[in-house]
Amino acid sequence: MPRSPSRPGRAVPSAVRILPDVITVVEYDPSWPDRFERLREVYAAAMKTGGVHVVAIEHVGSTSVPGLAAKPVIDCDIVVRLADVEAASRVLVGLGFTPLGELGIPLRWAFKEPERLGKTNTYVIVEGSLSLRNHLAVRDTLRNSQELRERYAAVKREVGATAANIDEYGLGKAAVVQAILAAAGLTDAERASIGANQVPTHDELPR
Repeated sequence: MPRSPSRPGRAVPSAVRILPDVITVVEYDPSWPDRFERLREVYAAAMKTGGVHVVAIEHVGSTSVPGLAAKPVIDCDIVVRLADVEAASRVLVGLGFTPLGELGIPLRWAFKEPERLGKTNTYVIVEGSLSLRNHLAVRDTLRNSQELRERYAAVKREVGATAANIDEYGLGKAAVVQAILAAAGLTDAERASIGANQVPTHDELPR
């Protein structure tokens, strides 16, 4: 097991996870896939230069679902083998990212982006992990279900307008996220494990 890529540097403590009074959820923006593609190109080039084998770079989170209202922050999963986590972390630190550690999500390491790369939640995540399967299951199920997409958007708008912090935002969405994961075919045990780590959720980092 590699050391957490939050070293050098320390993970941000949970007390930092306080959001502004209003969490902005906006209508879907057709420019989001282009924003992701620009980030993907930066990450892919840097990882190649750093000699890191990348399995995939995935656009996940709500901005990856056409038509879904979302916080205007692009979520990127840099998928690597377990043995490559530390090397991938070093590359991101070299690009100016700040390591935040796992933030309670196993086999998924979060990074705060430098200002020049715009608003993104960027993760190094292990191929085949439940954390990755969670991200992909939510994305792919929402892309294919208008009913769940509309239901999720309604919950995001409501909770985003009233939540005082990231814990409330994650908890407010937990039930509909579980419904999405059930529709994706994840087992009860898998959904229970994801639910236990639901805060912070896949598309929120300390800001």
